[in-house]
Amino acid sequence: MCDSHCSIAPWLDSNATTCSATGRAVSRFVQAFICALVVGTGAAHGGQAPAAAAPVTGQYFGLHLHDADTVTPWPEVEFGSWRLWDARVAWTDIQPTARRWEFERLDRYADLADAHGVELVLPLGLSPPWASARPTEPSAYGPGKAAEPRDLSAWRGYVERVALRYRGRIRVFELWNEPNLAKFFSGTPETMLMLAREAHAIIKRVDPQAIVVSPSATGFDRGTRWLNEYLALGGAQYADVIGFHFYVSPQPPEAAVPVIARVREVLARHGVDKPLWNTEAGWVIENAEARADPTAVGFSADIRPVAPDLAAAYVSRFLILLWAGGVERNYWYAWDNKAMGLIEPKSRTLKPAARAYAVTAGWLRGAVVDRCRTSSDGVWLCGVTSPAHGQSWIVWRPAGHLRWAVPKDWAVKQMEVLDGVSRPLAMPAVVEIGPAPILVLPAP
Repeated sequence: MCDSHCSIAPWLDSNATTCSATGRAVSRFVQAFICALVVGTGAAHGGQAPAAAAPVTGQYFGLHLHDADTVTPWPEVEFGSWRLWDARVAWTDIQPTARRWEFERLDRYADLADAHGVELVLPLGLSPPWASARPTEPSAYGPGKAAEPRDLSAWRGYVERVALRYRGRIRVFELWNEPNLAKFFSGTPETMLMLAREAHAIIKRVDPQAIVVSPSATGFDRGTRWLNEYLALGGAQYADVIGFHFYVSPQPPEAAVPVIARVREVLARHGVDKPLWNTEAGWVIENAEARADPTAVGFSADIRPVAPDLAAAYVSRFLILLWAGGVERNYWYAWDNKAMGLIEPKSRTLKPAARAYAVTAGWLRGAVVDRCRTSSDGVWLCGVTSPAHGQSWIVWRPAGHLRWAVPKDWAVKQMEVLDGVSRPLAMPAVVEIGPAPILVLPAP
């Protein structure tokens, strides 16, 4: 339980024993993790309570791009890593028949990444029907593609061919996508372990410096159960990084904190001390030019798209909270998706959420997020120490607006909002805060 001075965030009930965002009981470990995140103590690895003591890296800011080689201009925001999911370069795209390989699109992506200095993450998987163990079985991408290959030699050939062709250009490989959901992977954890073992051995033989990310499950309940079972089988030995998808939509970003806690509890149970990455997450966001259809991206029809200004706040808070929780990469899904995109689907103009992504990245990149806590009136306060500004603070209030007195001992001189606009502050200062984070900082 938290000490009396620790005000638990709105997604926990008053006795701090259940997560209201999920309606499920959480353990004492999870409670301790959440309290440690709020007050900013502890260590980030091995399932311990988090503290983001290292500066935020440029590669923390990851994106998905679907059509960067055709209709989508290169993003105007700065980002460090690009995950190639739903970019039409899965196994079924690259090897449509046993004897035919089609690398043209992936070659173009590699050229784009090289030109812009962006790291690529290639998820491995989606069996082509000719190689599938169950070629007529339904999946999210067509018959047979969620099944494991019927012959391991086909899997080995695919992994080796890709690893050799892109050695030194693609350094990060992820083993399948959301293996706990049958529409993406219909095999067992034991089967996934076998595929991971084979892929890990091949990739490390081809390029010992390559990074292998574990299969990334999703969901507070189903995802963490699958991860627990996979790690119990020994899955951690075939990965350098543990991947997970911290989707919490339609809940707000703060609901991700207990999910991180549950994942870390699972890692601690199995003695796993490896970096944790969020390789995919996002929200359905309103478009100005066309309807955002939640069913097109696997959400239920009753999911209401997030309004533009609130989406900007969600993007910012998600970036801040995941780093504060010790998550070392964060891949937004997706820059140019028609339902979850940060740009308009027709004109490709930036939404407020894209500008918020860029502004928040500017606040965080190279800085140390040294503590996050909540006040009794529901205000989130995260300390940020950067070479450019020294000690600054990011503040917001998820539930409604509040006239808030800036603490005098902060000695701040200006504030910046998510559209990048700055204005001076004269102490003592009272500012209006709400769902959109603001940065308060000393004079330049």
